[in-house]
Amino acid sequence: MSRERQAVAAAFQFLTRLPVKAELDFSPDLLKRSASYYPLVGVVIGIIVWGFAALASMVLPPLPCAILTLVVWVWLTGGLHLDGWMDAADALFSYRSRERMLEIMKDSRVGAMGVIACVLLLMLKASLLYTVLVERNVSGLLLLPMVWSRWFMVYAMKRWPKARNDDGLAARFADMSGGRVGLAVFWAVLVTLSAAVGQYLLADLATATRGTGNLSLAGSYLQTFLSYSGSLPISIGFVLLPVLAYGVGTFTANRINRRLGGLTGDIYGTLNELLETVLLLFIVILYGL
Repeated sequence: MSRERQAVAAAFQFLTRLPVKAELDFSPDLLKRSASYYPLVGVVIGIIVWGFAALASMVLPPLPCAILTLVVWVWLTGGLHLDGWMDAADALFSYRSRERMLEIMKDSRVGAMGVIACVLLLMLKASLLYTVLVERNVSGLLLLPMVWSRWFMVYAMKRWPKARNDDGLAARFADMSGGRVGLAVFWAVLVTLSAAVGQYLLADLATATRGTGNLSLAGSYLQTFLSYSGSLPISIGFVLLPVLAYGVGTFTANRINRRLGGLTGDIYGTLNELLETVLLLFIVILYGL
């Protein structure tokens, strides 16, 4: 297996529960190379999540469909980023010293703030999924939260120092080359452009099928889905979502960096969960415009 194929396999093995069969050593060098492909992991997760949602919505009401979709979403990642979200909540909301907060994040036990933060996050995600399902709005935008949140993790690995210089998962990504971050940007932009082109094709299909009579129930649903594809807010979203991911992520990482003197693996996971949710929330806002 070539070095880059190993890196792709490592990215999927590390970030998902998908059955990628490969014997890998997960050395620091391999982990840093694999980070370039995190956006591709995001798009695969997005396709599976929204594909499941589309199929489940044919036989289930929106609320149970949203809950089951969220279960699939969490299962696909093995709760990896949720674990970081909970550990970071316990540490950052303890308002202790820097050293004590780093100790709290290393503790395998979850405290009250971590549980509360996890429940609130999952409730918000479920409500956003429910809104998307009620709107019956299919859009390539829905892939972007999974893609750009994972791109930002790679960017954060390069941009901010490590809170623990010689310990922890984050230290294994130390000294990542700019080329690796650039490759992650390439994949994220490529996915975004592909989704945008697909969006316009769907909009053309909606125009071509408008007024067609005697549609089946599935056909009527499809026409409803497609009718949103050409709306101006949805189209603008392909530009705004990457900018929002960068802005919110940078603001949050800067604040955490000031408190911890750097970032940790748990913080990378926290940034991913935060940006997935913020970007999905922004898409729901665009649907209402």
